[in-house]
Amino acid sequence: MRRPDVAAFFDPRTFSIQYVVSDPRTKACAIIDPVLDFDEKSGSTTTHNAEMLLDHIQGQDLRLHWILDTHPHADHLSAAAYLRERTGAPTAIGSRVTDVQRIWSKIYNWPDLPVDGKQWDRLFFDGDTFSIGSIEVGVMYSPGHTLASITYTAGDAVFVHDTVFMPDGGTARADFPGGSARSLWSSIQNILTLPSNTRVFVGHDYQPGGRRPLWESTVERQRAENIHVAPCACADEFVALREARDRTLPMPKLILHALQVNINGGRLPEPEGNGLRYLKVPMGAFQGSVWS
Repeated sequence: MRRPDVAAFFDPRTFSIQYVVSDPRTKACAIIDPVLDFDEKSGSTTTHNAEMLLDHIQGQDLRLHWILDTHPHADHLSAAAYLRERTGAPTAIGSRVTDVQRIWSKIYNWPDLPVDGKQWDRLFFDGDTFSIGSIEVGVMYSPGHTLASITYTAGDAVFVHDTVFMPDGGTARADFPGGSARSLWSSIQNILTLPSNTRVFVGHDYQPGGRRPLWESTVERQRAENIHVAPCACADEFVALREARDRTLPMPKLILHALQVNINGGRLPEPEGNGLRYLKVPMGAFQGSVWS
């Protein structure tokens, strides 16, 4: 099994990990889950994280073949559209993003939003394959956190984003619109059928206990040590644990900002007559949510 090079970039503002995955033989690479920097207090964006990824690619003499998202993120804005404009590399996401678009276009009262996924260059289906140079990449449909979540398998590495976290961090929440703790359990079990030495790269690390950021484990470690998975003997036990925890969690602070950008392929709203862009925040869309 081929072993891709994996460079990880941690964003402390959103606790997100972005990846540049490359083929040592051909120097082809892909970016996974890039972050567009956004300050909700000032309403300003920057491209610090995206430029850091591009600097790494240039410094390692890599060739960018893909800009990939695992799902429409609720905790950060995607830099996919910006990176496509800068590089011309195609963007891709899971095909079920269209279901997420339909749900959130109603929440935003956005009837003009195209909900066919055409904002991306390619929509991946479960079982699809593509390549990063000589490394074949597989797509696993991994719903639960969202309806559209997918996992990328590349050689001995798997990129799971919001399914499992590091073993001491447990698993992702499943209470967003379209989420399902039972589906999340099933998706996790599918991932854990991969070979034990498969490297597992997560999409967030919330640094339990204040430890330093971490993002790489193995399937074997996840099976044995994940604090939400290992103690559960069946789906029912996991669902009870996950749903009880979700009831205590506040909504992510950027969810209402991020989703309207991310269901549109990472595109910011068009400038209005005064040259400024405006995000729309629905009020009362999540009655009863926990406040932080």
